[in-house]
Amino acid sequence: MLKFSFLINPISGGGQGKSILKFVPEIMHSMDFDDAEWKAELTEGSRLREQIRECAEETETLIAVGGDGTMSTILSVMLESGLADKVRLGLIPLGTGNDLARVLNLYETFVNKGLLFLVRKLVQARHRPFDIWKVNGKFVLANYFSSGIDARIAHDFNADRASGKISSSSVLANKMHYVKRFFADRRHCLGEAELRFCDKEGCWKFRDVSGFRTVIVGNIPSFASGANPFDGGDMADGLLEVVPVPNMNSFFGALALGTFPLIGKLYKRFFLKTYHAKEIILRTSQQEFHQLDGDDLTHRVGSEIRIEYGCRVQMLTLEPGNRFPSSRENRAVL
Repeated sequence: MLKFSFLINPISGGGQGKSILKFVPEIMHSMDFDDAEWKAELTEGSRLREQIRECAEETETLIAVGGDGTMSTILSVMLESGLADKVRLGLIPLGTGNDLARVLNLYETFVNKGLLFLVRKLVQARHRPFDIWKVNGKFVLANYFSSGIDARIAHDFNADRASGKISSSSVLANKMHYVKRFFADRRHCLGEAELRFCDKEGCWKFRDVSGFRTVIVGNIPSFASGANPFDGGDMADGLLEVVPVPNMNSFFGALALGTFPLIGKLYKRFFLKTYHAKEIILRTSQQEFHQLDGDDLTHRVGSEIRIEYGCRVQMLTLEPGNRFPSSRENRAVL
């Protein structure tokens, strides 16, 4: 049984994955790990799910090197394979939004301290339970789902990238193009739509969200590259946070103020209602735009979206301010 497997997306982060593959052996050897205790490989699109399953069956800790999309595929395999309780999961963030890495305290560590520091932290990190959810029985929700203006922006962004309108693969260029898409799509709102959800007491509630700008469903307290429109919540409480956003003022307020502890808390408490739900049914028009963890789901989920609990995995997380131990201490921990 391997202690660690690294699955590296070669195109994430503008191609940084291929460079990281070259550094992993040096890093692992510097911590006195034998070659027989770990492996690292690039993902292959045609056999990605097979690679994930193989790694999950033969390793104690599987570390994804890529963005939220890479981790979403891994979680999907965990859900359908029954391997969720067999392997711990880690993440080295190379994506555009990196929302999951932000809430696990991995993103800032990677950006500020670099690859070597993050890998040394991950190999001795604690793990914590993490809920994952099913969307219409076949898609996996780890971070968030939304329908409305933000999903329209994601849809048009992905279309622009596929058609070659985005000339650079850098994270900054991607974010700048997102801003451009926002101004182009700013008038979008939901048509006829209704939201039903089962609250934490088991009671079903209804809300008409026709004409709203968006409905955001969150599993983590991070949305669209670090915003936090959710009031409360826990990543392992069996509940989702649901935020219907009626207008652009509320939308801007959620994105701009949500991360400020006091002001954001007051704003969300009095101006932007969060519902906590065990299960969700959202009905929209067939033409509505939807996104899941930043990926476009438009025309792939129909007019009724049902989100229900899937399973629980164990995710590596870093506590802010922790030091990393020496190689000898690392060996003792493992």
